[in-house]
Amino acid sequence: MASPAAQRAIAGLILSLPAPVLRLMAGGGVVHVGGRTLDPRLQFLAAQARKQPAMTQATPEQARMGMTGLIGAVAGKPEPGVACEDLYVQGAAGDIPARAYRPANQDADAPLMVWAHMGGGVIGDIETTHVFCTVLARITRGPVLSVDYRLAPEHRYPAGVDDTLAAYRWAREHSTRFGAPAGKVAMGGDSMGGNFTAIVCQELKRAGEPQPVLQLLVYPCTDVASQTPSMTTYGDAFPLNSATMDWFMGHYLNPGDDPAHPKLSPLKEKDLSGLAPAVIATAGFDPLIDQGEAYAKALREAGVPVTYRCYDSLAHAFVAFTGAVPAAADASREIAGLVRQAYEGRLAG
Repeated sequence: MASPAAQRAIAGLILSLPAPVLRLMAGGGVVHVGGRTLDPRLQFLAAQARKQPAMTQATPEQARMGMTGLIGAVAGKPEPGVACEDLYVQGAAGDIPARAYRPANQDADAPLMVWAHMGGGVIGDIETTHVFCTVLARITRGPVLSVDYRLAPEHRYPAGVDDTLAAYRWAREHSTRFGAPAGKVAMGGDSMGGNFTAIVCQELKRAGEPQPVLQLLVYPCTDVASQTPSMTTYGDAFPLNSATMDWFMGHYLNPGDDPAHPKLSPLKEKDLSGLAPAVIATAGFDPLIDQGEAYAKALREAGVPVTYRCYDSLAHAFVAFTGAVPAAADASREIAGLVRQAYEGRLAG
């Protein structure tokens, strides 16, 4: 088996081919669904993925290995000038691994952002969005703390979200350790990490604790209880489809859990007022697009300042594809730039 470096080199060589050639290699034609046109590089990657066994046929361990291999092939290079430190932070049931990122040009007024990775609560780790965390740190000029919360089915709901909440509280007490002002912390995550981010903000409100400086939700899952149109329109998308969502929830939930509970589906919370300002980004070719857009709308209606962006040509998990898809790299940097604007008090509309 080729090394990760060799896989990246091969993938980069193929994906540098002209768009018409990639589309031809993917079966020909432009993929245009729901008024959106898929990036040709993602179209090619999707065609290759369809030749492999579906995640729904794998065990969680096999799926984790598969994600590691995919990320190794498509991830970009970490941003220069960002120092990393592996450490342990307080989780809900003991210490959990984490990784801190500090940019060389750190702004002493920037908050510490606690980050929760994607993976449906079942797969992924701090390596999954390692590159994006370096992007966040360099462009926002603030430290980032990525947490390796417990995964299902070994640790089913609510272990992962409880770990994330505990890690956020730990970070709030130790923010100065990372060069951020005392108690000044933001919260962010992608996919299931976005779900955790929204829930953390709501849980803090219920507990009467201060809100984060900002919440960053990237293609978040906000409603596991409902079937929105995008779950059908993009139900067979790559790398996330509706069948994989069901597979995730089958491993994540306990028998008897209520999917409509706000600690599982934060969009179901009736009162969203007073929550942290939000930057929310979605991908066009994603069964979760409706959920992210709906949460942005619901927050706005509750009086919460929101910046919302949809990257129409991209697919779920794009922040992990920065080495293979230039549009994903551009989107990742734009999202980090929106966070920086929010830190400066210039939250865009």
